[in-house]
Amino acid sequence: MNIFEATFFAAVLTATAPVVLAALGGLLSSVSGVFNMALEGQLLWGAFTAVVFSYLTGSAWLGVLGGVLATVLYSAILSVSAVTFRADPVVVAVGMNLLALGLTAFLMRQVFGVGGTYTSPDLRGLPTLADLGLDVPVLGSQSPLVPVTLALVVAVALWLKRTRAGLRLRGIGQHADAAESLGLRVGVYRHGVVLAAGALCGLAGAQLALGNVTLFSEGMSAGRGWVAVVAVMLGGSRPYRVLLACLLFGAAEAFGFRLQGAGLPQQAADAAPYVITLLALVVAGAAGRRRQTVEAR
Repeated sequence: MNIFEATFFAAVLTATAPVVLAALGGLLSSVSGVFNMALEGQLLWGAFTAVVFSYLTGSAWLGVLGGVLATVLYSAILSVSAVTFRADPVVVAVGMNLLALGLTAFLMRQVFGVGGTYTSPDLRGLPTLADLGLDVPVLGSQSPLVPVTLALVVAVALWLKRTRAGLRLRGIGQHADAAESLGLRVGVYRHGVVLAAGALCGLAGAQLALGNVTLFSEGMSAGRGWVAVVAVMLGGSRPYRVLLACLLFGAAEAFGFRLQGAGLPQQAADAAPYVITLLALVVAGAAGRRRQTVEAR
């Protein structure tokens, strides 16, 4: 692999990691029967709180921990509303996304005294694997959360397919009433996975704000949470398919950066990943309808 290929692949992994983490959270929620469209707001909240805790403690790792815990608490809004009170999860999720956008902008001015973007030499970002003495080809330039992300994809796939709890969760998502009649505590499972999705979005936000860069900017999630929702729609309940959908977005973003360096306008480069994601959703939808038509015949 030459230098261009290695750096491009590293850029793909950097762009993909936050989206994959958020998408895994959306996948778990979806499998349980709660469609989680709050990934955008949770990712943004995770990024902001990770930066705040890193700023207050002087430690990137405590920033990650703080971001995860804060996002778990934030995801409790969806958990309580949709599971306990049976509110429409889509309506709740839209409200959470809007709340995160406004709340992070407001708190940014209260905590850091600035608007727009906050960065500082005193803000601690995550070290790379090379900094930790693990100079693995391609991965050496990544934060430790990137290989953790790949490991989590495998872990979630095995958990859903090979463990009793994972199989029960799938059963709850498919036939909640039947599962409840068999004595399964449907609400407990759903609360658990929605909060777990919050933890994964907290990790995603920490990777975005402290791993990919070392700063916080208003609205810096920039649609990545929505891309994660699309990845869940494309991949269904299969983590490896979700990973492939996210890699498509990451490759498009990395390629857009290279085109920008070659003279393509920034706006076109920024739009490229989302255009490709939208096209993938359209193609997948058309393929699904065609398959249904063939099966009906």
